[in-house]
Amino acid sequence: MPIIKFSDVEQGIALANDNPNGLGGSIWSAKIKTAAELAKRFECGTSWVNSHGDIQPDAPFGGIKQSGIGVEFGRYGLEECTSLHTLKITR
Repeated sequence: MPIIKFSDVEQGIALANDNPNGLGGSIWSAKIKTAAELAKRFECGTSWVNSHGDIQPDAPFGGIKQSGIGVEFGRYGLEECTSLHTLKITR
């Protein structure tokens, strides 16, 4: 897990988002509400507060940018494993 040193919160968010990858990111803080609001600003598939890499089978997990296409786990992950078939009938 890379750790990014920053001078202020806005610089920290900008540095975290200035990355071609976007699988996951985390914020560590005693101020949970503030950390959650900041974590929502991450450009990544999953954001954590006071943990990192905790995945669970009922929540989708996937990245954006160069961190892959699609998701695993949860309803959306299950849908990745299905095929759609459209039938159109014209009378």
